[in-house]
Amino acid sequence: MKKITKTILWSLLAFALLSEGSAWAQPTPKEAAAMSVRKLDEGLYYMEYKGDDGFAGLVKNGGGRNASELSAYVTQFIFKGFRQPQAGNPEPADFGCSALTVRTTEGGVLMGRNFDFTSATGMILHTVPTQGYETFTTFNTNFLGFGEGWLPEGMQNQYMALATLFFALDGINEKGLAVADLMAGDDAQTHQNSGKPALTTTSSICYLLKNAATVDEALDLLRGIDMHSDIGAAHHYAISDATGRSVVVEYVDNRMEVVESAAVANHYLCEAKRNVGLIEGDRRYEFLSRQMDAASGIMDKQQLTQVIASVSQPAQEGKHMGTAWTMVMDLTTPSVTYYSRRHFDKPFHFEFERDEPFQAMEGLTK
Repeated sequence: MKKITKTILWSLLAFALLSEGSAWAQPTPKEAAAMSVRKLDEGLYYMEYKGDDGFAGLVKNGGGRNASELSAYVTQFIFKGFRQPQAGNPEPADFGCSALTVRTTEGGVLMGRNFDFTSATGMILHTVPTQGYETFTTFNTNFLGFGEGWLPEGMQNQYMALATLFFALDGINEKGLAVADLMAGDDAQTHQNSGKPALTTTSSICYLLKNAATVDEALDLLRGIDMHSDIGAAHHYAISDATGRSVVVEYVDNRMEVVESAAVANHYLCEAKRNVGLIEGDRRYEFLSRQMDAASGIMDKQQLTQVIASVSQPAQEGKHMGTAWTMVMDLTTPSVTYYSRRHFDKPFHFEFERDEPFQAMEGLTK
C-alpha cells in the first residue's frame, strides 16, 4: 500500500496551526503522543499513545472497506474534519517478509518476524487505549501518502504520524497475541461482501490485537468481518499466541483458510493454492522449517534472533531496501525487541506497562 490518502496531510497541517495557541495548556492524548515521537535508528521511530485512540469508535461505526472510507473516519478523529478526505488509491508493490514461532526450554513462546519492502520508514506505536488491549504495532509511514522524503520529525509531522493508530503491519498485545501481515504469493484480492462489518488488511491487525487474547479468539473475530485487501495483491497473516499455537490465515476466492504452521514466508500454504507464489531459489520458508525441525521447535531468544536474521534480506541498490525491520517477540512474558534495517547490534526492547483494569471494546456493528 503506497498511500492512505494525501488529504490527511493538509487536514493535519491546518489542525497543527490551530493548535499552536494551546501550547501552554495540558496536552491532549494526541498532542502528548505527537510530542513522544523519537528517532531510534535510521528508518525507525517510536510513538506512545495513552487514552481514547479512536479505534473503538471506528469499530462502532462499522469499520471501512477501503482507504477512502477509513480515511474519512481518521480525518474526523485526528484532524477534526477540517477538510473532507478524498479517495486514496493504494498501489501494489513487491515485498517479502518471513516469520517463525518457537518454544523455549522453559516452556515459553517466541515469534520472530522480518518486514521486507522496497522502501520503508518504520513507526513503532505503543498504545495504551481506554478500550482494548495494550499493544505495540508497527507501520510503514511511507504508506501514508505524505510525500516523498516525509519523516515524522518536527511537531507538525509528528502529529501527522497519529494516522498510524488505525493501521498496522504487525504487532503484539499484552496477552501475548502476535500478528504479522505478509504477502501471500499472487495478486488475488480479497473483497468479502457478505453484509458483515468490514475492515481492511492493516486495520484488521489493529482490531485483532486490541480485542483477542488467543489465536482462537482472533479467528472468531476474522470470521465476524468482511475482509478487504488494502492493495492489489494477496495477503496472509501469521498469528501466534502464548500457548504456542501458530496459524497462517489465507484467503482463497474470498474464503478464509486456516493452516497450522509455525513458519511462513511469501507463498500460499493452504491446500487449495499450496506453493502458489513460491519463487525458484527462494528457500526462506524451507530454511526456517529445517532450522525449527533441527531444534525440535525449541530455541532461546538469541537462537531465534540468529535464525530470523539469517533470512533477512540485504539491500539491493536502486531496487530494494531489503529488511526494513525485524521483531523478536516474547509471547509468554509479553515484550518485543526491534532491529532496524538489519542492525542486529542495536536492539530496542519494549515491555508492557498497563496497570489499570482492561475495558473490552464493543463488537463491530453494521
